[in-house]
Amino acid sequence: MRVIVAGMGVQGAKRFVAAGADAVATVDPVKDGVDHRDIRDLPLADFDAALLCVPDEAKIELLDYLLSAGKHVLVEKPLLSIDDADLIRLGAVAEKTGAVCYTAYNHRFEPHFVRMADLIKSGRLGKIYSLRMFYGNGTARLVRDSAWRDQGAGVLPDLGSHLLDTLRFWLGQDFDARFRVRGAYRHENRSFDHVVIDTADGLAIQLEMTMLSWRNHHTTDIFAEHGSAHIESLCKWGPSTFTHRTRVLPSGRPPEEAVTLVQADPTWDLEYVHFKTLCAEAPGTNGLANDLWINRTLRDLAAQAGVHDMVREGAGA
Repeated sequence: MRVIVAGMGVQGAKRFVAAGADAVATVDPVKDGVDHRDIRDLPLADFDAALLCVPDEAKIELLDYLLSAGKHVLVEKPLLSIDDADLIRLGAVAEKTGAVCYTAYNHRFEPHFVRMADLIKSGRLGKIYSLRMFYGNGTARLVRDSAWRDQGAGVLPDLGSHLLDTLRFWLGQDFDARFRVRGAYRHENRSFDHVVIDTADGLAIQLEMTMLSWRNHHTTDIFAEHGSAHIESLCKWGPSTFTHRTRVLPSGRPPEEAVTLVQADPTWDLEYVHFKTLCAEAPGTNGLANDLWINRTLRDLAAQAGVHDMVREGAGA
């Protein structure tokens, strides 16, 4: 498969490496050393798929252009729209042309995230009572100094989209809940750099995301009928540990199984292989129903926090 990489920032560079010999061209309007400044400069006959690593406001127009031409697309998360209509239309275009439209959430390929999904699916935890995730990095200053990142709802769509997608990965694609903002802060940035949200009823879920964690970190804690499950860190920040504790009745110290990994981040390569498989075996595939739910949830949360322009209309890369 011949792929192009559009947007050669941090994410684009990772996608370019993952694509390896499949990558035939790079595109970026300002970056030095790329092959083209505009994706429309490439003859459509010269590539089969595109890896879109561009700013949020450019994604919809570029997806429309590529999918309409029957080109498969992996687009970096989050795929945001000012309303549902764009995403619904893009889904219809992908189905009509047979193009795969895949929104990249690489944490679905994190080994301990897969282990958590398998454990929940097995039923060994029983009924889940509560789920808490924390996701923090130290990028506040990088975002503030960026020409385009410090705007809108900030960390909410950036890291919050990962956490919302993870909920559906673990709890099923039909998972739905109404979230409320418990705190939205602008400690150093113009946009939010620290946000806490939770559910109002049903399964007790709390999600916390911040750009002010000077050591990058992730934790998950799930407490359930038959025990609990915990994740400490990600492979890219390793070591990363998964712990499963089995409840002792009526009470007592639970036996536990723990797996610790010290390895490079495998998610970029695994996700690219998954994308290639979709392109070969499932033309017309799109996960836009998931994007619609994430989009609606983020728009609602942003509005609760007083931000009504989470996505700026615009074009371009």
